[in-house]
Amino acid sequence: MTLEELRKRLSEVDRELIGLVAARQKIVAEIGAHKIQNAVPTRDYEREREVLKGASATARSLGLEPELAEGIMQLLIRASLTHQEQRRVAAGTTGAGKRVLIIGGAGKMGAWFAHFLSSQGYAIEIADPSPTPGAFPRIADWRENALDHDLIVVATPMKVAGEVLTELAARRPRGVVVDIGSLKSPLRGGLERLAAVGCKVTSIHPMFGPDTRLLSGRHIVFCDVGVPEATRAVRALFASTMAEQIEMSVDDHDRLMAYVLGLSHALNLAFFTALAASDELVPRLQRMSSTTFDAQLKVATLVARDNPYLYFDIQTLNDYGAASLQALRAATERIERLVQARDEAGFVELMAAGRRYLENQV
Repeated sequence: MTLEELRKRLSEVDRELIGLVAARQKIVAEIGAHKIQNAVPTRDYEREREVLKGASATARSLGLEPELAEGIMQLLIRASLTHQEQRRVAAGTTGAGKRVLIIGGAGKMGAWFAHFLSSQGYAIEIADPSPTPGAFPRIADWRENALDHDLIVVATPMKVAGEVLTELAARRPRGVVVDIGSLKSPLRGGLERLAAVGCKVTSIHPMFGPDTRLLSGRHIVFCDVGVPEATRAVRALFASTMAEQIEMSVDDHDRLMAYVLGLSHALNLAFFTALAASDELVPRLQRMSSTTFDAQLKVATLVARDNPYLYFDIQTLNDYGAASLQALRAATERIERLVQARDEAGFVELMAAGRRYLENQV
């Protein structure tokens, strides 16, 4: 066969593959509907293991790399779970006849919540100064609105969110008020004010980005601020998803976020800042890079492309943020001292202590 004939045959196989994937998704839809009707959980880890094990065995029998087959099946399983979770959320229709106002709804996470709640049957209204057109009705200024919604989501930048919450407290809306801020330190005053005047208020932190479609394996932190009924109401919004719900105090949240967000961001900021100051070009470094360098470069690139204003707020607005940065500085200084002193024993013990810590925690 000529090269063109081979390519034509390859294209035919590709079309067959896509057709089989489409057929698989139709079966997935039927399975999802059956699970909903019979109250069966969306995710079955034992079944997933069986599918991956079967794919690996089939691949070996056909002379194909098992890792390739498992990778393909993992993508298909993820697509199946996404479809089933979205169907389950929509089937819940918990928001039928209810209205939601999303203050800051034109932002990325605000838009995520708009679509997520809309899929549950809520009528969505957006209050945002951005002129960007969207799929939902807009309110020019939420301050001039009656605020008679069943749920008000505050999705503004953290510097603004505290003021919004305080102003809402003065209006005493009847519905549940919830913020989605990455930190709670700058929002504490507004949250406490809302609770003090008798409003149904709670605080959450979705530990995922706006591109997330599948909530399985994702975490949502709930910070009860003294109004348990509000926290229960917001937790119920995610009951039909596979997200893991974690509840903790405002103080515990920000203390942990100093490391989960603050420390991890600072590490990557330092990494790409050091690279930029080295005068070595990344393409040149990549040609001789290691697995560790490639992985770190990938994460650092994602950080560098993200919202710098959000990252600045995360570093500066956390009441507990200084501790993690001080710990990072102390750690790098310790490593520098060990290297300059050529202290092999100390360096080995440093790594051993880290390994012991991580192995005991994971």
